[in-house]
Amino acid sequence: MHNELTKQDLELMRQELQERRVNLRPKLLEAVKEARAFGDLSENFEYKAAKQEKNRNESRIRYLERMIKTAVVISDQSSSDAVGLYDKVTCYLEEDDETEVYQVVTTMRQDALHGLVSREAPLGKALLGKKVGERVHIQVNEQYGYDIIIRSIEKMGDDGSIPLSSF
Repeated sequence: MHNELTKQDLELMRQELQERRVNLRPKLLEAVKEARAFGDLSENFEYKAAKQEKNRNESRIRYLERMIKTAVVISDQSSSDAVGLYDKVTCYLEEDDETEVYQVVTTMRQDALHGLVSREAPLGKALLGKKVGERVHIQVNEQYGYDIIIRSIEKMGDDGSIPLSSF
């Protein structure tokens, strides 16, 4: 399986990987050594907690290495008047008579509770490439779909930055 990531996604992952390897790993190893010195390991909570934290870090390192190794770089560029990756899109949901703001992101950054919609989700697929004023039909499954109207598009990341938190 390949993970579709932008250059910025990969750079953020590389930065996190470097931080975990160079700064966090030695600190966690030292914490394990210190906790081990407290005595009986079978009843040593500090040792167990330090080991768990060290193992979580090592697991995250392996995950990041695997993601970087298998990544397929995709472009985050789009035309100036169409929805692209990382653009904030204000949509009018006719069915609910509400306005919502979404940002189409790579799968790694999706967070539906905060309006970050994966480009692979039905809504993300439907929004990409569309323009202001267009009516878009989102087919969620065989039984249900709904329409939205794109009210505005705020281009994000034009200066090379992405106003999103890291992974």
